[in-house]
Amino acid sequence: MSSFRNALAVYLLWVLATWLLEGLPRTLLRPEAAGLRLGYALVANLGLGIFLPLWLIRRHLRAGWGTPADYGFGGAARRWAGIAAGAAIGYGVFRASHPQPLDPIVLLNAYAQVWVVTAAEITVCWALAGATLRRALPAWSGMLGGAGIASLLFGVYHFAHSPPFNEPRMVAFLTLVGLATSLFWLVSRDLLGTAVFHNFFGVAGVLAALEAGGKLPALAEPAAGPIAMALLVAGALAIAARPAARS
Repeated sequence: MSSFRNALAVYLLWVLATWLLEGLPRTLLRPEAAGLRLGYALVANLGLGIFLPLWLIRRHLRAGWGTPADYGFGGAARRWAGIAAGAAIGYGVFRASHPQPLDPIVLLNAYAQVWVVTAAEITVCWALAGATLRRALPAWSGMLGGAGIASLLFGVYHFAHSPPFNEPRMVAFLTLVGLATSLFWLVSRDLLGTAVFHNFFGVAGVLAALEAGGKLPALAEPAAGPIAMALLVAGALAIAARPAARS
């Protein structure tokens, strides 16, 4: 279980950075706070939420602790199938919860804004912690235990975020959302596809929070910064994952 303890240590470090850079200054509720958003994206998510977990996953693989597919790094066919399924199912779920017409620019900006966070959530909670626990337990108990702990860690981590995501009822609800993500993860076994799927839940939550605060108009114009950061993170995740898949 030492591997899971290491994964849990990475999780706790990521949660602490999230609170310091997002929850405490309420960064996600301040579309105008470009500097804080950049620091939060680069330090908490790209550094501690993506590259550090991927480094630990690679160490696990070199030690013979599982296969790349266990951590969401299968072949190209699985990856593209996961991305396509994640986009189709995720958008369908989003439209069911947000049926009113939405400006495509607003949706693009929101998706880009949330994507950086989502990529870290899937990498830490599912690809690292959940998959590591699954390898430590036998057969079906490992599969269910890994999915359950990933969902729980995802829910609890929101206590480090801005309101309303840090409220107990919201944390409980997001844990249930995590179970839906776990189901997709177990079927697809693909990190990027799961992130594409899961990101639509984040978009729905952020749009609801911005609407409640009357700040939705801030997303009406193309936001070059968040879009560029989302592309950077997607590319970095794909490139950094290749060594893990070859290990």
